[in-house]
Amino acid sequence: MKINLRESFQSRLLRQLEYISKDNPSAARKFKNDLLSAINSLPQRAWTCRKSIYFDDEQIRDLVFKGYTIVFSITDNTIDVFGFVKYQRNLTDDT
Repeated sequence: MKINLRESFQSRLLRQLEYISKDNPSAARKFKNDLLSAINSLPQRAWTCRKSIYFDDEQIRDLVFKGYTIVFSITDNTIDVFGFVKYQRNLTDDT
């Protein structure tokens, strides 16, 4: 199965890596390497990831990684990774 990292994912990841590297460049490198390793393992386990909470589509899944959600879709022989979201508390919550 082929993995396609969409521009939307890559640009969001790059922004987060730049932010992390301001305080700790080695942590940014480790985060990137660990994340790409998790993404590269998706062909063996894509269907075990939860159905996306952002889309009402069984083909779209969420990989949760260190507080981030990586959103991807599964088609015939391709995994398209297109989302990279950091958990944020809903601003309308009173808690």
